[in-house]
Amino acid sequence: MEANLRWVALTAVAPVAWGANYYVTREFLPPGSPLYGAALRALPAGLVLLGLCRRRPRGAWWWRSAMLGLLNVSVFFVLVYAASQLLPASIASTVMAVSPLAMMLIAWSLVSERPGTAHLAGAAIGLGGVCLMLLTGAGGVSVPGVLVSAAAMLVSSFGHILAKRWNTGTDVLASTAWQLTAGGLFLLPVAAAVEGPPPALSPSALLAFGYVTLVATALAFAAWFAGLRHLPAGTVGLIGLLNPVTGVLLGTAVAGEVLTAQQLCGLALVLAGVVLGRPARGRRPGRRPRAGIPGTPGAEADTDPAGEEPGSPRPTAHR
Repeated sequence: MEANLRWVALTAVAPVAWGANYYVTREFLPPGSPLYGAALRALPAGLVLLGLCRRRPRGAWWWRSAMLGLLNVSVFFVLVYAASQLLPASIASTVMAVSPLAMMLIAWSLVSERPGTAHLAGAAIGLGGVCLMLLTGAGGVSVPGVLVSAAAMLVSSFGHILAKRWNTGTDVLASTAWQLTAGGLFLLPVAAAVEGPPPALSPSALLAFGYVTLVATALAFAAWFAGLRHLPAGTVGLIGLLNPVTGVLLGTAVAGEVLTAQQLCGLALVLAGVVLGRPARGRRPGRRPRAGIPGTPGAEADTDPAGEEPGSPRPTAHR
């Protein structure tokens, strides 16, 4: 249980950093440059992590890194950048909080993690809190902004579960570095073709990119994928509800956004959902982990750094 709580605490770094990222992007980064904004967020972070791990992809991880980089970095970062410019931080981060339900359903099909009753109840309670925060705020809500944020949520949910399926047996820091680097390299030529020369950056924008790159990207993604490896997807998804909590609180405290009594009730429900979906103290008696299912807690890793495909004939053993 103590080990699980440590992984929960580490994983929580990611949604807190991402919740703050909406405010930083909206207030300090240049508008109208989502492609360059995403590229400048991803590529430096990937290179920093590559310098730390000093490993390159092998075998199947070349195309896996490309696919995960496209989903989790290229497409996702552009959508998040656009959503941050179209919506207040509280609303943009709140829409992303629907991801626990999406991650549970995708994990059920991709990594055979059937959501437990506590996870589903926590997701339902948290979603109710999200609705309170989203529907009772002051002012109108940009429909295009909500759609962009929802698209980012769906893309990231699928990409994160796919990473969970493939990351077993592979160093988390290395696979995160490969994804960020690949995603940044995809974005640079597209940004040059679509947006022209890079935007001029003020000193405050450079400092903001420092936070976005090192904290909200390099550190946050490494913590998030580590959590996905060691915790059920349902638990990780519920921890992600700290994203809107951070966005709402920061938007209220710093950006002057109005926080109503109903939104406070919504925050309480979100936190209750996170607590309800925390990891159990242990497996129920009589249940054993299923070997050979990628990403299932307790199952033997079916891929290794050399890039062996799932299903390769090899002996399996429980951890």
